Amino acid sequence: MSQPLCIMLVAAEASGDDRGAELMAALKRHLGRDEVRFVGLGGERMAAEGLSSPFDMSELSILGLLEGLMAYRRVVRRAEEMAALARRERPDIAILIDSWGFTLRVAQRLKAQTPELPVVKYVAPQVWASRPGRAAVLAKTVDHLLSIHTFDAPFFEKVGLPTTFVGNSTLSLDLSAADPAGLRRRLAIAPDAPVLIVLPGSRRSEIERVMPPFEDAVALLKAARPDLQVIVPAAATVADTVRARVAGWPHRAHVVEGEADRHAAMKAATVALACSGTVTTELALAGVPMVVGYRLGPVTYTILKRLIRTDYVTLFNIAAQEFVAPELIQGACNGPALAREVALRLDNADLRQAQVAAQDAALDKMGRGGPDPSEAAALAVLEILGRSGA
Repeated sequence: MSQPLCIMLVAAEASGDDRGAELMAALKRHLGRDEVRFVGLGGERMAAEGLSSPFDMSELSILGLLEGLMAYRRVVRRAEEMAALARRERPDIAILIDSWGFTLRVAQRLKAQTPELPVVKYVAPQVWASRPGRAAVLAKTVDHLLSIHTFDAPFFEKVGLPTTFVGNSTLSLDLSAADPAGLRRRLAIAPDAPVLIVLPGSRRSEIERVMPPFEDAVALLKAARPDLQVIVPAAATVADTVRARVAGWPHRAHVVEGEADRHAAMKAATVALACSGTVTTELALAGVPMVVGYRLGPVTYTILKRLIRTDYVTLFNIAAQEFVAPELIQGACNGPALAREVALRLDNADLRQAQVAAQDAALDKMGRGGPDPSEAAALAVLEILGRSGA
């Protein structure tokens, strides 16, 4: 009797955990549950699909150059652990999901210690935005790239890295089961009450830098609008930190956890105040007008400002090549400025409607409606292995 296929997956942040879990489910559909086993690193969603992680991935959710330098020894130690896991478990393939700094170090060690192991990178570094030299670095350390953007391939194929476009799984988000009315009832929020949802990020470093100006903005908005209801969906990686901070707010806010409540909160929202990241695409899919804020460490920002080659940080703004949603970055990400932009949208239904329509058009430019990315990724993995799915 043949041994089950062993697949190693490594994810180090919430969006990677989502993609990893969806890929695992797709692979099980094609191969059969008993014909594949998974090893590696992930979060709650990948654990639910059957992956047991040797440590909490949240300790690797690092943002910024200075923070990265401070965490370097920990990152290297954990990368060595991943390489040791591969030597012990002898997977048939390794799939490294997003998280450029950590997964690059894992890839380098896998290539050095298990050179026969096929290594696949799932989600390309954004070389079209900054640091194009990373394409050549990646080409030397992995065997194949699964990209989520149609414009990725030329950057990597020209340096010899085979690339398969599989699409962005976020664009396939199904919100049909979301129950905004049920969430409002459970939180004792009236059906017609305005709702602001606040999404401060999924990394601890994001909470530290973004939450203070978000808190200032919410305080200003609540002072002017006592009837405004505030919901804070907390990512599992930072839920304790978010709950502790919100508990100290002078006004009431509802912290919710879990995918179902997060989706319901999005559908219930009048406006969103969001940290830049995957969640902005999810909000656009939910039809929520938003204001995007982001802060980096001062050293990181100074360096990246010289490297960035795009005017936008939000993916649907990049697709539209305009500020469909306002982006308040670094010094502009402050309480009064954020509150002003949110207030404009709370008070103007026409502005909300126009922004939602523009976000919707940008989603089409991003490739919404294409094949299921997790299915495409699973088929690409099976092709690399020379296997066929059911």
